[in-house]
Amino acid sequence: MSSAIESRAISAGRQKDGKTFQVVSFRLGAEEYGINIMLVQEIILIGHITQVPEVPSYVLGVINLRGNVISIIDLRQRFGMPMQQATDETRIVVTNLHGRTVGFVVDGVSEVLRLQTDDIAPTPATLQAQGKDYIQGLARRGSRLLILLDMKQVLGADGIAAVTVAHSKETQITESKS
Repeated sequence: MSSAIESRAISAGRQKDGKTFQVVSFRLGAEEYGINIMLVQEIILIGHITQVPEVPSYVLGVINLRGNVISIIDLRQRFGMPMQQATDETRIVVTNLHGRTVGFVVDGVSEVLRLQTDDIAPTPATLQAQGKDYIQGLARRGSRLLILLDMKQVLGADGIAAVTVAHSKETQITESKS
């Protein structure tokens, strides 16, 4: 296995035995994605999201999760996919990224998978050339392909800034109401 794929497997949650790692799989449209289970704090139902002005369109707003203000990102919009109404299967995957708790809206959560590093294929060169550095690789699961995401790269520098702005604005609004 090349060192690039091996390092991707490590960042995707490889366990100490060096051969397996776990991901949480979820759906966006017809595609299936996976993220490092170590980044996932919890998975919650979608509820009321408070909109925040002057943030990118993929930042839906913020929620109050047990006293913590959490920014919510629409992963469909972040990936340039068409918007879709929430269904009974729609979930928010709450993650810890860059010292912030951030929720990502997904069409549905599938399962927790244990993958072998041998199951990982490198990101195709055509995707790498288009700046898709948030794709860590592709996992083969029988006839299925699972796109492994680096959520820190998905959020990116502009996403971190947007999350910080959304959080700050909601905190200011909450404090001014007190």
